[in-house]
Amino acid sequence: MAVMAVTATLGLWAAGAADLPGGALWRVAVAVVLMAVGGSLSLSGDASALIGTEADLAVLPLSVSLVGALTLAAGFLRPLRHRAVAGVGELAVWAMRVGVVWVAALVVLCATARHTFEIPVDDPTGGILPDVLGTSAPSVGFHADYELSLVFGLLWLAGVLILALLVSRGAPLPARLLRFQATVRPAAYAVVVLLLAYVALGLVVGLVVAATRGHAVETFAVMLLGLPNLVWLALTLGLGASWEGRVEGPFGLPMPQVLDQVLRGPVDSTLNLRTLSEHDGRVWWLAVVAAVLLLGTAFLMAVRSPAHVRLWQHAVHMAAALACTVLAICLVAATSAHLGLSLLGIGDLGGALSARVVLRPHLWTAVGIAAGWGLVAGFLGGLLALPVHRRGEVRPDSETTPPAPE
Repeated sequence: MAVMAVTATLGLWAAGAADLPGGALWRVAVAVVLMAVGGSLSLSGDASALIGTEADLAVLPLSVSLVGALTLAAGFLRPLRHRAVAGVGELAVWAMRVGVVWVAALVVLCATARHTFEIPVDDPTGGILPDVLGTSAPSVGFHADYELSLVFGLLWLAGVLILALLVSRGAPLPARLLRFQATVRPAAYAVVVLLLAYVALGLVVGLVVAATRGHAVETFAVMLLGLPNLVWLALTLGLGASWEGRVEGPFGLPMPQVLDQVLRGPVDSTLNLRTLSEHDGRVWWLAVVAAVLLLGTAFLMAVRSPAHVRLWQHAVHMAAALACTVLAICLVAATSAHLGLSLLGIGDLGGALSARVVLRPHLWTAVGIAAGWGLVAGFLGGLLALPVHRRGEVRPDSETTPPAPE
């Protein structure tokens, strides 16, 4: 929680949140941490009986989620290292200890993640509007939903701990699950490395952009809050997946200019390599990067697999792992945000404040494409790994071969 709070605060500060009125930076940072672990926020407004406020927000700041998940997984696995087998009860006790502290931290986050902002709106009537409608400046605020935040926060914790056990070769498993580690662990480890490789590549690109093209502070804000949102989206686009969305209003989520050009408009637009290439032909490099990194991922999986695993099994394992990965990306990277004011439920007031950002995937098409890529990459990666000595492979040694009977 501390690591996530520091990351969120630095990212918000770089985004200009230090100028928020009422010293709201730390409360917004708490809200960002809560969202990063799956918590739910409710947005509400107050602008008299005649003026309505509409606001909703569904977005995960995945940079904050990632640093929290890596820190939590390392802390959970450290006491269990150097163990071959652990009973179900022992692992459950360790998880419950973490869970108790986690629930207490979530309750504290929910209690402090609340604030209300006043929205300044230009009044073209010269002061008559407030007298007639009996309203002052409209306001919008946020507060945490305790029940949903606790439920999804615990699910997030369980997912991180289970994934940590699946990925780490040194983590103990119950005896009855040991037969699955030869098929599950190499694939899980490889796709996690793939995701982290995309984040590392995005970090390098971000640093180069910050150093050469200006807007360094804004670039650091994106990296500290939503870098995985962008690079994992790029992974799915490079595989050939499509998304739909739109950006309306004077502000939107931090994103490269080419994404804004495709999505900005009053109706939904399709986002894929073809539509992006109409604005910038360099986006086809996303497909090249995806192919190269995916082949390396499949090779890594094959090298970490036992020698008796066959080529078709490598293909199936990679297809299943990549399909699950793309499914998870599509679920966590989907975005929906809306802010607007309406008079008697009609139209918008203060159009400069009304905005909408929507981004959602063509889910099952993306999963199917990922499975196809995984089959091909898994087979090729297994072929490349054939000359490599792997676990479970025994080579004849003349010094240890018993002599033939006389």
